[in-house]
Amino acid sequence: MKWLAITLVASSLVWAAPAASAAARPASDCTASSGATVVVDFAHWGGPLLRACGSTPTTGFVLLNQGGWHTSGTVHDGPGFVCRIGYAGFRHGTLYPTPAQDACVNTPPANAYWTYWAAGPGQDTWTYSQVGAMLQHPAPGSVSLWIFGGTSVSGTSGSALPPFTPDRVRTLAVSAPPVSAGDPAGPGSDRSVLVTLAIVAVLAVIGGIGLWRRRRTQALP
Repeated sequence: MKWLAITLVASSLVWAAPAASAAARPASDCTASSGATVVVDFAHWGGPLLRACGSTPTTGFVLLNQGGWHTSGTVHDGPGFVCRIGYAGFRHGTLYPTPAQDACVNTPPANAYWTYWAAGPGQDTWTYSQVGAMLQHPAPGSVSLWIFGGTSVSGTSGSALPPFTPDRVRTLAVSAPPVSAGDPAGPGSDRSVLVTLAIVAVLAVIGGIGLWRRRRTQALP
C-alpha cells in the first residue's frame, strides 16, 4: 500500500503546481488603508520600476514571494537573505543579479545588494530596513521598496538611496504585467519546486511497483 500512498501524493503535487502561477494583484487594488504595495527597481539592469499589490502578507519576505514574484537567498545565509529577485512577467522570470554577476554563496558586498526600504500607512518618507524582510510586517496601506546598489550600514548614504518618495512611487512605478498560466515560474518558485517533487514522487512510484512485482515473483512457488 506504500506505493499507492505515493501515487496519491504525486497526483496532489501535480494538481497543485499551476496555482503558483496566479497573477499579482493590480497595484490599483492597494489603497491608503488596504493591501501592501511592493515595488522593485530593476533599473540596474535597464529594466523598469515594477509594483504590485499583496493582500495580507505576514512578512516582507512573503510579500516578495507571491503572485509571480520570487527570490533566492545565499548559501551562507539561507533564503531569508534576499540575494536575487525576479518576476515571472519580466524577462521570463530571470532572477537578478544573475549567477554570472553574483554566485550568491556568501553575503553580497555592501555596494551591490538588494536594499530594502519601507514606508508605513500615511508616511511619505522611507525607512531603511536593517533587520531584513523576514522580520518586517507590512501593514495595510504600506509600501515596500527594493533597490539594487549600495548603502552605508545605517542606510543614510550610498547609490541605493531612493530617489523618490513613497507617495511618488505609487504613481511613478509601472504595474507589474499580469502573469498568465503559460509564463515560466522562474528558478526557485513554488511551482517549479512542486513540479520537481511531483517528478521525484512519480519515479518513486515506478520504482516501488517494480520492486513489489519482483518480490512477488520471487515469492511464488
